[in-house]
Amino acid sequence: MTRPRTIEIVAPSGYPPDEAAAKRGIDLLRNLGHRVLGEEAAQRRHLRFGGADDERAADLNRLADPAHELPDIVLALRGGYGAVRLLGRLDYAGLERRLTGAPVALCGHSDFTAIQLALFARAGLVTFGGPMLTANFGAQTPSAFTLEHFWRALESPEFTVREPARQTSEIDVDGTLWGGNLAMIASLVGTPYMPNIDGGILFIEDVNEHPYRVERMLYQLHLAGILSRQQALVLGDFTGGKLSPYDNGYDLPAALAQIAGVAGVPIVTGLRFGHGADLVTLPFGARARLKAGHDGFSLTITGHPTLR
Repeated sequence: MTRPRTIEIVAPSGYPPDEAAAKRGIDLLRNLGHRVLGEEAAQRRHLRFGGADDERAADLNRLADPAHELPDIVLALRGGYGAVRLLGRLDYAGLERRLTGAPVALCGHSDFTAIQLALFARAGLVTFGGPMLTANFGAQTPSAFTLEHFWRALESPEFTVREPARQTSEIDVDGTLWGGNLAMIASLVGTPYMPNIDGGILFIEDVNEHPYRVERMLYQLHLAGILSRQQALVLGDFTGGKLSPYDNGYDLPAALAQIAGVAGVPIVTGLRFGHGADLVTLPFGARARLKAGHDGFSLTITGHPTLR
């Protein structure tokens, strides 16, 4: 059992369509002994967002204020859309000064990937791709797998993610671990908020995207020269995409085979990361060693902020 932590809720994207899920998440954390701050972020609404742009940016910028108590964990309320509207409003210099080397874990996935990309590109901050308040902590039945991996990642200076998914080739590489939601990564190509990472291990996921749209976004990364500079591409969950008779056998494996052929980057499949109930927590910007083969794969991760 983890020790009690201070957890601050931020809402950089949408508001919770199910208010009960936000309450369940906060109640779960408090019942586990944690102190929860920022509950008001779960109650704001502006259009389809969890508050006006200035309010949502202030959730993150207050972390740069020396007068603001630093929590142990900064937890995204949910994804959706809206984080990209904040990228030009964040105090990167102040966040870098206050958070570099601090044992603070900023955690989320989906639309939160835009924040993670920008914080790494502009401030060099390592964050965590992992669970969020409403979808994960506030689920009707929270995943024990997700919670166990979350605390292990945040409290262990070194940890290993192992998956039994059989791979078609042997891989043994190390590099910077980075990634998240594919749509968000593709949307920031060519902007100042896209990290310039060579020799990295890129992990991706998405939801409700047809295989041709997944292929198109991967082509964008390929044509921008990003994929060829990575040691490996690790695929998480791609849920919700629906095929039609017109696809005529064209599915996600066919799209991935096309990308593997043109980009020449090794592809690993079977990572439990994305919009499913079970997801691992991955430090964006940490160091990782990836070993893959016929018996599955492992990611051994170091160099990320850990909670004291």
